[in-house]
Amino acid sequence: MDPATLIMVLLLVVLVVFMFRNKKKRDRQQAELQNKLVPGVEVMLSFGVYGTVVSIDDENNVAEVEVSPGTVLKVHRQTLGRVVEPVIDEPVADDADSLADGSTDHDRVIDDAPEFGERATSAPVDSTVAKDSDTKA
Repeated sequence: MDPATLIMVLLLVVLVVFMFRNKKKRDRQQAELQNKLVPGVEVMLSFGVYGTVVSIDDENNVAEVEVSPGTVLKVHRQTLGRVVEPVIDEPVADDADSLADGSTDHDRVIDDAPEFGERATSAPVDSTVAKDSDTKA
């Protein structure tokens, strides 16, 4: 065998090994997801809608998800993308918020910032430029 053929065969073997590893990993993740899917758990559907699982019908591969009080969606079981884990807020140390000048991010307020919905003013327009262009035309 020449070296080029040997390299190609080794590359193919490595590619196949990685394909099988990824498949096993995806299968394991899918099995974990199926074990976590029980009525009452909060999920995100594959199309981005959040809701709470009401019931799962394994025979017909159908799940009922309540997206708001009184609104229940009947979806295919495969659309249950992931189980939403509750986020735990960690306390932030005061030293992490402090800046070099001794102030904190909370102390900084931009005084000249426009209010919500107001238009930000730009640099003042020089009226002499507009007059010069009007006279040239």
